[in-house]
Amino acid sequence: MSGTLTPGTHAFDSDGVTQRYHVYGTGPVCLVHPGGPGIHWEYLRMPALEEHLTMVYIEALGTGESGRLPTHPNGYTRERYSTALRRVVDRLGVSRVYLLGHSHGAFVAAYHAIHHPAALAGIILYEGAPVTGPEHGAEAARRLREFVTAHAGRPELPDILAAFGAMQDISNDVQTLAVARGILPAYLADYWGDEPRWAAVRDALRAGYISGLDALGAPDLVDDRADLPALTVPALVVVGRFDVICGPRWAQELHDRIPDSRLVVLENSGHLGHLEEPGRFAEAVRDFVLATPAPSASGETAGRSPQ
Repeated sequence: MSGTLTPGTHAFDSDGVTQRYHVYGTGPVCLVHPGGPGIHWEYLRMPALEEHLTMVYIEALGTGESGRLPTHPNGYTRERYSTALRRVVDRLGVSRVYLLGHSHGAFVAAYHAIHHPAALAGIILYEGAPVTGPEHGAEAARRLREFVTAHAGRPELPDILAAFGAMQDISNDVQTLAVARGILPAYLADYWGDEPRWAAVRDALRAGYISGLDALGAPDLVDDRADLPALTVPALVVVGRFDVICGPRWAQELHDRIPDSRLVVLENSGHLGHLEEPGRFAEAVRDFVLATPAPSASGETAGRSPQ
């Protein structure tokens, strides 16, 4: 459809719900799904990649100016987000796209690749994991203890830990935003090394409450371990060495389970490597795209060689 990939903000009716997305850059088309669920898309802007790719930033349903489901704040399952991605691809009129998912968005991207691989040229699982639930929570708690030990004596630690403790009781937009901003120092490799910069990132974060439950109120748990070995979509796994929530253990397991995947560890990053090491992050994604058959913005597919 003419104009669907012009730079700027776009909106359309997606199964009765307004879906917004934002286009920047030129080159092969890459859809970008944010984390959370409930974190607004702006934190995930990647100007360094926009020099090489047409970046289509999804404003996830239930956030920002995209629509709310009738069951809001419930019902935002991976299946529902995957359906929304299919509608965006249909709208763009591109035969195949890359899909980059960050954090919870990586769970969505994995689900989409498992169940709807045909339209995908490749996936970038950025700070994801193959499972959620108790095992994932225990690993996150271990990594958080390492963070506390590494930063012992910081006067901000009690507030950071209090924000983590408040996660389980979130029930509205105000609490969601407070927690997202409160835990941010632990999500970076070196928050206090450049506190003015990262404080500005923290203050710019926007978020809204998404429950993580399906329409009937049941948890939307993840366990992709049995499905990942059957993936045929080219995959890049990216992780920050100091990520506390979806760290190197999970990236290694994704890499081990997905055939012929690539693994890139950002040695000086936490959960936000596209901001902490933007050049290295962009290089990894660019090299991955160049090494896979890539569709053009017009939908034609052409072979590409690494450069």
